[in-house]
Amino acid sequence: MSNNGNTLLAIIAGSAIGAALGILYAPDKGEVTRKRIADKANETKESLTENAIQLKHRVADTIASEKETLDTRVESLVSDVSYKTEDIISTLEKKLSELKAKNKKLQKSS
Repeated sequence: MSNNGNTLLAIIAGSAIGAALGILYAPDKGEVTRKRIADKANETKESLTENAIQLKHRVADTIASEKETLDTRVESLVSDVSYKTEDIISTLEKKLSELKAKNKKLQKSS
């Protein structure tokens, strides 16, 4: 994600530097130079728009992938908890049964 931001920043900076150098060292008439700058600005705008669209799609794909991964992890966690809950309930039922049996023996002894 930050790599895309760095690329975008490099494109913008490169375009600005290129335009400034082009103006300073332009051997052509002002009209021709302005047209070249306008053309370069349009190219840069189109490039930025295309990069922004690609970045948007990558982010959307990453979010969708992470959501699927999260859903899978939650499902697995719920399954594990359910299994462990059943195990705890079974253990408690066995202990209760043992305590009832001991209680009956104690009541018979008394």
